[in-house]
Amino acid sequence: MNNLPQVKVGIVAVSRDCFPESLSVNRRKALVEAYAGKYGMEGIYECPVCIVESEIHMVQALEDIKAAGCNALCVYLGNFGPEISETLLAKHFDGPAMFIAAAEESQNDLVGGRGDAYCGMLNASYNLKLRNVTAYIPENPVGTAAECADRIHEFLPIARAIIGLHDLKIISFGPRPLNFLACNAPIKQLYNLGVEIEENSELDLFEAFNKHEGDERIPAKVKEMEEELGSGNLKPTILPKLAQYELTLLDWIEAHKGYRKYVAIAGKCWPAFQTQFGFVPCYVNSRLTGMGIPVSCEVDIYGCLSEFIGACVSQDAVTLLDINNTVPDDMYAESIQGKFPYTHSDTFMGFHCGNTCSKKLAFCNMKYQMIMARTLPEEVTQGTLEGDILPGDITFYRLQSTADNKLRAYIAQGEILPVATKSFGGIGVFAIPEMGRFYRHVLIEKNYPHHGAVAFGHFGKSLYEVFKYIGVPVEDLNYNQPKSLPYPTENPFA
Repeated sequence: MNNLPQVKVGIVAVSRDCFPESLSVNRRKALVEAYAGKYGMEGIYECPVCIVESEIHMVQALEDIKAAGCNALCVYLGNFGPEISETLLAKHFDGPAMFIAAAEESQNDLVGGRGDAYCGMLNASYNLKLRNVTAYIPENPVGTAAECADRIHEFLPIARAIIGLHDLKIISFGPRPLNFLACNAPIKQLYNLGVEIEENSELDLFEAFNKHEGDERIPAKVKEMEEELGSGNLKPTILPKLAQYELTLLDWIEAHKGYRKYVAIAGKCWPAFQTQFGFVPCYVNSRLTGMGIPVSCEVDIYGCLSEFIGACVSQDAVTLLDINNTVPDDMYAESIQGKFPYTHSDTFMGFHCGNTCSKKLAFCNMKYQMIMARTLPEEVTQGTLEGDILPGDITFYRLQSTADNKLRAYIAQGEILPVATKSFGGIGVFAIPEMGRFYRHVLIEKNYPHHGAVAFGHFGKSLYEVFKYIGVPVEDLNYNQPKSLPYPTENPFA
């Protein structure tokens, strides 16, 4: 997946000049040794130039980690730390920063060897706020060398997402389909996040597609698709057009990403797409997502943004699904009740026409889109990738701008159950604890659209920190709360 950033964290130790510098030197060395022993040295860099005690040291450290190619920063308080220099370090660093601090090692060394970094972290956080500097501070920021090594490792996916957003361009092809106000959202927050957006007409895309007719690369691309689909290639005659479309999008990305390093696409897929292009784009969307280039359906710009964040965090393919339909009573009784620890209201089906990467499907067939074929000739609705989504842990989440331009997000961890859906499209039976309450008091109450991004694994901890870092207010950062924690709008007598 070459559309995602690589993180290199520069570890810079700081020291208050009235404390022994050796505390920070030795504790930094122990931290790096602990990290290397558990995770290797890939992704981190130990700044050896100096221990930062002053503003001059701060500048020297910044120059060193910049020269080393670091795009993320770890400020490590080996002792109490210099609150001015250490926060200026984060202020002037161009990238995500974290702060952690050293715990005391032994009861036998609490005179000359006491560092008081537990106290220093309080001053660091206060000074960060004074300077309006955003930094990641873990839940347990003060720890042993091994514990702090774990905190740095947990910072990597967070840093990846922050770095990715600042170099992301979203390319959209619109406008949204008629009667599809659900995914409407102002783009101002994209600029606030550092994301660039290029909005195009689907007519521009159609022109580019027609110019790729007869492209000499089409046969090779068709062969790739045939190999991926295998026996699931139920509509082989449509592959040349799908290959032509994929090449169109890939060439558009290269020609239009400009100075940005990463790209995601919010694509158009109905109602006129099928009759003019002669197919549906779902399978191609799934392939690009598998390459690390998330593609959202129905010009869902914030769905596309959410997918990209999840891809950065998980370093894996993601998908975008409708929070679509309930699980029938008889399916719940036969396949879930008594076999899994979920109530009926904890379950639902996540579905989309066929945009999920083949690697995330238990089986797949490339065929036609049944819903569209109800009102259109079947031959122009070919190109969906259908199958049950692989069972396993998932995180369902979304970052959204409200109509009045405020950021809001939700995260809910759960799983896809190994239950046959007996339906069509890219679809799975999802189970999320307390989903019924979450559906009513978050998704409905907070006016979220029906599209949710899905990351394959439990990534709620990292996503929560990413959303906090980029400025989502905590009161608008929602999750599936347990029964013991009622939602503000929940009726206590219900």
